[in-house]
Amino acid sequence: MGNVKYFVSKKALIKKERGVHLKKKDKEVHPMKQNFYNISIDQAMKEVKENKWEGDYRFYANKAVKEVIEREMNNYIDKYLDELGRKERGDRRNGTYNRHLLTEVGDIELEVPRTRQVSGQRILKRYKRRGSAVTRLILKVFLLGASTRKTAEALSEILGEEVSPTTVSNIAKQLDKIVDSFHKRALKRKYRVLLFDGVVLKKKTGLGAKKRVVLVALGITYDNKKEVIDFRVVNGESEYIWEGFLNDLYNRGLEGEGVELIVTDGAKGLINAIEVVYPFIPFQRCWAHKTRNILNYVKRGDQAEVKGDIHKIYYSKSKRLAIKEAKAFSVKWGDIYPKAVKSLFNDIEYLLNFYKIKDSSLWPMVRTTNAIERRFVEVRRRTRPMGVFADKTSMKRILFAIFFHLNKNQGVYTPFLMTQNS
Repeated sequence: MGNVKYFVSKKALIKKERGVHLKKKDKEVHPMKQNFYNISIDQAMKEVKENKWEGDYRFYANKAVKEVIEREMNNYIDKYLDELGRKERGDRRNGTYNRHLLTEVGDIELEVPRTRQVSGQRILKRYKRRGSAVTRLILKVFLLGASTRKTAEALSEILGEEVSPTTVSNIAKQLDKIVDSFHKRALKRKYRVLLFDGVVLKKKTGLGAKKRVVLVALGITYDNKKEVIDFRVVNGESEYIWEGFLNDLYNRGLEGEGVELIVTDGAKGLINAIEVVYPFIPFQRCWAHKTRNILNYVKRGDQAEVKGDIHKIYYSKSKRLAIKEAKAFSVKWGDIYPKAVKSLFNDIEYLLNFYKIKDSSLWPMVRTTNAIERRFVEVRRRTRPMGVFADKTSMKRILFAIFFHLNKNQGVYTPFLMTQNS
């Protein structure tokens, strides 16, 4: 990057700041002699992002970027005051205040000029208080389950200076606006199948760790991509709580148009809520959950054989053949394990609804809630190093990061505004 005419050592800069005349040996002519101070703020940031900075280059680039940004903010204020002067309206400069901008060349402390009515912060907003690279780093490290201390260590290596865990925590809190916009966004995408389930996580309280339930809605699109549509951290899985979650999804646009099936784990509260909010969409009971329920009535020595016979039912190539296998299961095990057979036939109608989908390649995805359970496995894996969450907000933040990352891997990236107004 041809930023400046000369690069000088840190020792020489100290001399300069003290008013000591620099000797020729203190200066090193840089081979690229473009004057940095004549380029725009956009060019400056582009140069920073496209180059790796080490040693004194990082130090001087930091200083140069600071001067470019401050100059542009002052130009903005001057232009604003000139415009007011021509309109004969009053305003005047009102000093400066400090703001920090985290960039690839380190933390830049800026003096932001202001008047009594406006601030040079408007220029700074384009670059926010943290660079996009820093935000990405925070998200990625959080996804690995790192603490704020470990994240601070990683940031320190990138920025070339010490970053406190408190600073990282404050930056992370700025992501809360992003999470909030995710929960409030309009739901316009069409889904062929919806899956609902909950996972239990732990939260710190004054009385020790307390369990919290995370309700999750996952959709399968018409091109068979799986998307976590939304989630909610709640105290339980009652019908009232589930209905509130489903109603919110419905009011934001998830009205069920084009949905062929809803898959659930069989929780009574959830099923009742589905019947209220989505009464005309058939729902499928999860075979994995039902199989576990059935095996609770079977001796350990027979469980493998019983499980194999259950598989014959839902692996059948048609509903007619599945019913035939279910009857065979009843004949074989009815006298030995009547409660197991009763458990199966209590829900046989809802266990075979997946056959309503004509595309048989979709059956393995929709006869269980495994698609959503796999995302719970990822949540547990990535949150286990954290122990328990400090509060509900931190829980929502990490869940958003994990689900957003999984969605992006599926090719169902959800756009949202990453804004920073402070």
